[in-house]
Amino acid sequence: MEILDVVDEKGRPTGQTVERTKAHRDGIWHRCASVWIIRRQGGNWQVLLQKRSAIKDSYPGCFDTSSAGHIDAGDEPLETIIRELHEELGIKSSPDDFTFIGTFHNCYDEVFHQAEFKNREVSFVHVYTKPVELSQLRLQKEEVDSVAWFDLDEVWQKAEAGDPAFCTPVGGLKLLRSYLREKGQN
Repeated sequence: MEILDVVDEKGRPTGQTVERTKAHRDGIWHRCASVWIIRRQGGNWQVLLQKRSAIKDSYPGCFDTSSAGHIDAGDEPLETIIRELHEELGIKSSPDDFTFIGTFHNCYDEVFHQAEFKNREVSFVHVYTKPVELSQLRLQKEEVDSVAWFDLDEVWQKAEAGDPAFCTPVGGLKLLRSYLREKGQN
């Protein structure tokens, strides 16, 4: 059972906790952390996306952020990213490997597997630019079916258009695109 901190609109823990299933059933605000793995290829930015397992409770079988996860009660975003990246993709990392690029509200109501799912997350977003070879990844099959590199502009267009094969959050992609523009790299 995953226990999460209940948070305010800025992602600050309120001192209360909630079980993950209840948070999504009742639409209770909590935190998650995500990381975009990026590389420059042929003059364009590419992002590594994971295809979510068909048994995931939300967006099964869709292409999503490189790696992400709920922040357990008492944990911090960076330790969550390090843990999730290792669990989901087999990448060992350290805090210095990431750049924090901001937060956004990931808020929606959907139905998955015939169950109502109310997402109210403050998402803490990071970037990882170290080289990643697909053949070296060790995928957590309960979470990830596959991974692939995509052109960032293509992912942006698909997310904006609501392409059902992609569940990459527009808010996270906006942060990534802004970060690259500010760095003069987009």
